[in-house]
Amino acid sequence: MIIETNSPLPEHARPIISIGAGGIVNDAHMPAYKLAGFWVAGIYDLDREKALQTAAKFDIPLVYYNMEDMLNRSPRSAIFDVAVPGSAILPVLKQLPEGAFVLMQKPMGDNLEMAKEILALCREKKLTAAVNFQLRYAPFINAARHIIQQGLIGDLLDIEFNVNVYTPWHLWKFLYTLPRVEILYHSIHYIDTVRSFLGNPEGIYARTIQHPGMAELASVRTSMIMDYGNTVRATILTNHNHDFGLQQQQSYIKLEGTKGAIKIKMGVLMNYPEGVPDSFEYVFSEKNKQPVWKTLDIAGGWFPHAFIGSMSQVMLAAEGAIERPDNSVEDAIYTMACVEAAYESSACGGIRPVV
Repeated sequence: MIIETNSPLPEHARPIISIGAGGIVNDAHMPAYKLAGFWVAGIYDLDREKALQTAAKFDIPLVYYNMEDMLNRSPRSAIFDVAVPGSAILPVLKQLPEGAFVLMQKPMGDNLEMAKEILALCREKKLTAAVNFQLRYAPFINAARHIIQQGLIGDLLDIEFNVNVYTPWHLWKFLYTLPRVEILYHSIHYIDTVRSFLGNPEGIYARTIQHPGMAELASVRTSMIMDYGNTVRATILTNHNHDFGLQQQQSYIKLEGTKGAIKIKMGVLMNYPEGVPDSFEYVFSEKNKQPVWKTLDIAGGWFPHAFIGSMSQVMLAAEGAIERPDNSVEDAIYTMACVEAAYESSACGGIRPVV
């Protein structure tokens, strides 16, 4: 069985300008672009020392002094890789030239209201802009999508994300001051990936809560149902405070259809940041035969390989191979709407049992 795991690449890659030199840039963006053969022409960060260190590590020729310097010395064909916190995206976009090509780090702002402002600005400035919801381009997701598109597991009836891990949140200090954490900065990936398979849900039921062991953070555990009617189930269950060793940690995606199923272990989330190996298992129903689960070797994982797909979408749009990126702001706004609905549902609470 031949299964496609790679995201489509552009014929002619454009130079990349990185706005931001934080952990995600060093751990995922730059390694991904190096793997893909993309050229990062320059980098800018408010912390110039961080930008200089990243430039030295990844052989980036230019380190800009400020945004004005960046715009003056950037190639006209450049794609701007905006890797800043959600609250900083809008001010950066306002400074970019009209008609620019942009990949912005998720989330698309801190809330739906900000996301709508970003969308309006992108339309006004005619930006070809996408959001880095990269999980939908992970090699194991590409493989699952290829299997499903071939009809090998029949009609998709069930998607489950189950994450029970210990996440070292101290690696992202900026999260400690935010009113929204787990859904906006983590489960948002799962919401977006479910949407990429099933489209927009009819509704969202959710509860996101704190943990005494991580009391500084707004929330670290979430239970969510995405409503797709009476025959399709989509659930997201996350607990980032399972601080009891690796033995009972788990991190998986399960996709079930009428004729088979797929189960994917996302190893990067377990024992983070070292991670453990991913796994990809699948089963197809065969008449008069007992189901037998098989494994598929997948080259590459979520980090950094999925980030190739996100940037490739912008490059493919830039060269005219596609009308707009699959992860464009026009699509990402619906992921942000789902996030907003989840927080509203969490705030409203459940129905109190009354006798």
